[in-house]
Amino acid sequence: MLPELNGKTALVTGASRGIGAATAIALAKSGCSRVLVHYQSNQEGAEKVMAAIRGAGVETAALYGSFSSAEGIRAFREKLHDEAPEIDILVNNAGSLVKRASLLEFSDELFDEVMDLNFRASWFLSQEAAPSMISKGRGVIVNVSSIAARNGGGPGAAIYAAAKAAVSCITKGMAKELAPKGIRVNAVSPGTVDNHFHQVFSTRDVLDSVIKATPAGRLGTDEEVADAVVFLCSDAARYIHGQTIEINGGMYMV
Repeated sequence: MLPELNGKTALVTGASRGIGAATAIALAKSGCSRVLVHYQSNQEGAEKVMAAIRGAGVETAALYGSFSSAEGIRAFREKLHDEAPEIDILVNNAGSLVKRASLLEFSDELFDEVMDLNFRASWFLSQEAAPSMISKGRGVIVNVSSIAARNGGGPGAAIYAAAKAAVSCITKGMAKELAPKGIRVNAVSPGTVDNHFHQVFSTRDVLDSVIKATPAGRLGTDEEVADAVVFLCSDAARYIHGQTIEINGGMYMV
């Protein structure tokens, strides 16, 4: 338990499974008083995450929102303004590759969806959460980038990688702007994690090849990424601003 999280309200986007789910539960177990669970399509998963949060004795609620378009992001901002106007901790985790597509196959519509979901949402949800943080003189924003931002991504993932690189970039820009106001902005950058994302978008052969190339000799877990997020939300990270922490078992070293 981290006493500095007591009384804090956290919002984790994309929290119905994977890294987001593990992060929401970890924040609840670490001392947050209220953890909001955003989901887009997996309501059943969101319910399970909320049950775990309640099991930790923490208040929770589910917030539906589609981040696949600018209109959906605006609608979620309005909902957040009405239902949870004061967020102390924002974890911008929602994102997806959507589908693998080569340069010649990529449509305008797919480009917009990937960029909206992985990049635009992080920027504008931070814009929504920042005013209440500024008024209090404190707050934490953690963005979720990806190792793809460093290496360009796998086949058919160039725009996803570009979106995640943009997330790492705005992390620095927001940190410069908000640090003087008492708000810390950082990011985590997972490598290949053994979770639903890679069950959908990777093959077993690809994952085995990643394991062979990883010094730690295995894939990461959702909980290992969540632990790093909790660290960044804690007072132990009080002088860390604008950083992207690479969590990949040594697959990529800065």
